[in-house]
Formats: sequence, structure tokens, C-alpha cells
Amino acid sequence: MALAAASAAAPAPYASDPAASRGRHYPEPPVRLRDAFQRDRDRIVHSTAFRRLVYKTQVFINHEGDLFRTRLTHSLEVAQLGRSIARGLGLNEDLVEAIALAHDLGHTPFGHAGQDALHDCMKGHGGFEHNLQSLRVVDQLEIRYPAFDGLNLSFETREGILKHCSRRDALALDALQPGGVARRFLDGSQPSLEAQLTNLADQIAYNAHDIDDGVRSGLITFDQLDDLALVRRYRDEALAQHPALAGMPGRRLLFDTIRRMLSAQVHDVIDATAAALADAAPASADAARRMPRLLRHSEAMFADITALKRLLFAALYRHRQVMRTTDVARTVVRELFAAYVHAPGEMPDDYAAQPDRHRAVADYVAGMTDRFAAREHRRLTGRDAFGALEGLPLGIAPGGPGLGVPAA
Repeated sequence: MALAAASAAAPAPYASDPAASRGRHYPEPPVRLRDAFQRDRDRIVHSTAFRRLVYKTQVFINHEGDLFRTRLTHSLEVAQLGRSIARGLGLNEDLVEAIALAHDLGHTPFGHAGQDALHDCMKGHGGFEHNLQSLRVVDQLEIRYPAFDGLNLSFETREGILKHCSRRDALALDALQPGGVARRFLDGSQPSLEAQLTNLADQIAYNAHDIDDGVRSGLITFDQLDDLALVRRYRDEALAQHPALAGMPGRRLLFDTIRRMLSAQVHDVIDATAAALADAAPASADAARRMPRLLRHSEAMFADITALKRLLFAALYRHRQVMRTTDVARTVVRELFAAYVHAPGEMPDDYAAQPDRHRAVADYVAGMTDRFAAREHRRLTGRDAFGALEGLPLGIAPGGPGLGVPAA
């Protein structure tokens, strides 16, 4: 399906329609100027949990540098990519943006290391999973309105936030809200096309920015990435169009390569999905939910992306310096959890007063930023857990065409 540059497709019959939303838990009258999904987006942007994302990091934690991605910058990148894809497919851009901006609200400090540690702490107490926590944030933990807890978002935004859910958790959620956002995990249906799209945009964004942050850190090099067909193809394209990039200092070649990779993946999703939609011909948003997942990459692009993920996992996420930091992060989260369970009075009163102490502690710790968690850990234990790591530079290279120096 060919795309006209910068043109928006007309709303498709299978796009989510805010006027046909399944509504909010607490009914609210419509307002001037904004539809249901636009109101969701605005409530998310003004939430406390959204502001905290600026100091919650992805791969590298807060003290390791000011220019690495945070959960906030990642969420903005997902929203930008998602809106571009939605525009090309005639899907609802505002719903995509709302889901993208909220999808990481439940993430703990210190990335996946914090989540893993908190899940271990919560074994026997219901466990911890960041998608469920994101839903919990927007349904309960944000306290901003006089008539209800949470943000009272529309069904469609909440459905997109709950990207993963175990059968056990789905059964528990569905018992509380029969036929709600967890039902699809029990009946095998799909979320909205906008939710499917946001999931893909999330993957495209974090692969690209982990390349950028990995090279910036010095833990991976552009030469390592050159072994991948996906990177090599767009690096060669950049050099063919701008030969002078080969001799330029700094990281212009890397940036231009990533830019081209992002554009190619966006167009690939649009073209592959347009073909799938043409074959399936869903007549409505609900009809699309009853079909197999329709948002997709082409087989060739999917294979290239899978190879990239393997390299990032082996060379970056499992790098000994990253592992050293995440080991400390897990210890910090575990010790914070134990300290608050033992002495709930160390938490704010609204958490300390909750009857389910373990869940209250999990909510409090999950809401922390990296730097607040480190500061609280110092206050409660008298130890500077990350102090020994601050003298270990990540090997950031000052020059070269985006080339990092592997850390010793």
C-alpha cells in the first residue's frame, strides 16, 4: 500500500471511535473541545505518575548519565512513532497516544531489575507485574478527583495499558470487573488495533534507543552492529547519500542510520498491516478484536528485528557492567521492601494505613524514581549502595563516527 507523504488516511471503519467508547467506570458527561480519548491523554500527562517517569530509567540508571533514555522520553518516542503509524492506517491517533504515554506508568525504579526484585518480594502476596501496576496506577493510585480514585480512563485506553496478563491475574480482574479489560485474556480475543499498534511502536522505539544509548555508553560499538543486516543496510544507504559521514567526528552516521531504520520499520508496519487488513476486511473495531492479531511487520523485517534483539540482549543487557548495576538495584529494592514491611511508619501515612501491608509497600516502592529509591535506601540503611559504582565510567567515547570504546 503506497503512502502519500505527510497525508493522513481517513478514519477507517475498524478504527476505535471515541463516540462509541465502552465508557468509564464512573460515568462522566462529555466536555467541549475534547473527545474521550483526548481527555484520557490529558489526564495521563497531568498525572503524578507520568511526571515521575522522567527519573525512571531504561537500561542505564539515573546516576550513570543525563543523556540516556528515561521512561518519560521512551514514552514520548513511542507516542510519536505510534501516531505516525496510526495516521498511515486511518486508526485513532489520540487513543494510540494515550496508551503510549501510560504504558510504563507502573514500572519500578531501576528498570526490569526493580520489577524482578519486587516480584520476588511479593511472592506469596499476589506477585508484581508492571502492566498490572500501570492499570492499578490509573484505576486506583492516582488521587486527583473528589468523586473517585484513579483517573477514570476510558475502557479502550485501559485495555491498551494492560498489554500482558497471566490467566490467574485475568481471572481475578474479571471477577472484579466482569467482561472488562481482562476478558480478552480468557476468551482469546484481541485488543483494539490501536493497542496492537502501540505494542509494536514500543518495540521499535526501545530497539532504536537502546542502540543509541548502548553506543553512547561504550558498551557496544557501531562495528558490532554492522554485523546486522538491518543496521548495515541503512548505514550503507546513509553513506551512499552522504559519503562525507564516513569521516565526520561525532555520531552523525549512527544518528542517520537509526533515523532511516525507524522510518523503514514504520513504513513496513503500515504496508504489512494494510495488506492484512485488506485480506481480513474487518467491518468495525469490534470485528477486528475477534480476528487474529492484524498489526504486524513483514516476515523479512521481523527476522531482522529478531536478530537485533538477540545482539542487544547478549552484548548490552547482559554486559557485565550493566549486570553489576542491576544486581545492586535488585538489592536496593529488596532491602527497601523489607524495611517498609518491618516499619510501615517509615512510609507516608496513606500507605502506612493500608490494610494489605505488602501491597501497600509494593505500591510505594514501585512509584519511586531511581534517585528517590537510592536516597531512601541510604536513609534507612546508612549505606550508599551505588557509591562504589559511580567511579566506574561506562566508557563513553568522545569522538569517532558514533563508535564507542568497550569498557574494561
